[in-house]
Amino acid sequence: MTGPLDGIRVLDVSTILAGPLVAQILGDFGADVVKIEHPSKPDGMRGHGLDKDGHPLWWTMVSRNKRGLTLNLGNPDGAEVFKRLVADVDVVVENFRPGTFERWGLGYDVLSAINPGLILLRVTGFGQTGPYATRPAFGTLVESMSGFAHLTGEADGPPTLPAFGLADSLAGIAGSSAVSMALLHRHKTGRGQEIDLDLLSPIMTAVGPGVIYADQLGIDQERTGNRSTNNAPRNLYRTKDGHWLAISTSANSIAERVLRLVGHPEVLDEPWFATGRQRAAHADLLDDYVGGWIGERTRDEVIAAFEDAGAAVAPVYKPSELLDDPQVTAIEMVTTVDDEDLGPVRMQNVMWRMGESPGSIRHTGRAHGADTDEILAESGYSAEEIVRLREVGAV
Repeated sequence: MTGPLDGIRVLDVSTILAGPLVAQILGDFGADVVKIEHPSKPDGMRGHGLDKDGHPLWWTMVSRNKRGLTLNLGNPDGAEVFKRLVADVDVVVENFRPGTFERWGLGYDVLSAINPGLILLRVTGFGQTGPYATRPAFGTLVESMSGFAHLTGEADGPPTLPAFGLADSLAGIAGSSAVSMALLHRHKTGRGQEIDLDLLSPIMTAVGPGVIYADQLGIDQERTGNRSTNNAPRNLYRTKDGHWLAISTSANSIAERVLRLVGHPEVLDEPWFATGRQRAAHADLLDDYVGGWIGERTRDEVIAAFEDAGAAVAPVYKPSELLDDPQVTAIEMVTTVDDEDLGPVRMQNVMWRMGESPGSIRHTGRAHGADTDEILAESGYSAEEIVRLREVGAV
């Protein structure tokens, strides 16, 4: 099976990280994705994270299922090549500052005149318009603005940022959904469209109801560490053998099972035990009961007891432990892919499992410009024309 997006062609002219993740997801589900990089300035994603023997590992994953083309969009000849490519593609993903594409003569008005069905996804920190539109922005900034940092960390500690690309990753997943909706709209109407995706909106949504709380109640939620204001017991608890376990009791029935398991069924009769919010007001008491019980047992003993009781628990894993988890293994959340430089590598599999049109990983990230000649030839360029384009710095 080739995936639900088989036949869809995508030009990825974006860099770190949200745009490339959009294109990766589209490629995972069958799209033919061409990754465009500047001829003399490889994508900065190649220099992010760790490498092995000079081969960038994050790039190997996020650029999977993409063919590589070098093209200088700021060069007039390069811009003409891009227009020629656009005539035969379905989606363009870009994340330059607003106005950059227009300065190169590649605004949506120009591109849609060439290809009325074109979907142009534009990913920026703050959107295409508004007072912040031209500000430089990265995920760290919107993680701060969104309320995420404000809510993360201990109650008496500073705001905390994630140690990974959270805002970019959320925007990447959201962008793949937006493109899919635009493709469906085009299927119905024949018309393409321009999509304005900022990094801030997806993480604002993920942070939860803070905005409506502030608007309707005048309340700003505060940091509560690993506790929740919505339910209790909900925390991380240390086991006898030095591991950490996460417990959540969002459903009342789960909370009841946990307290019976740890030997305190009497609290079930307390009026405040009836709702998660009321239980959260008694988190000190509940954490003492649960934490004390867990601290007397090993991780394996606690997990087995919780499973027998039908209560919710999960270990705090290091990535190396996640690789060996039986559930992760059973449904292939991690898969092995052959890389031409690294050999077999394990990486996250496609994100959802579709019964009729599943995605797949056909290859890992390619070398800089590895498929330039092939892609240009597919668009009708002769070998002599490709040589000329190189001579003028267009590719």
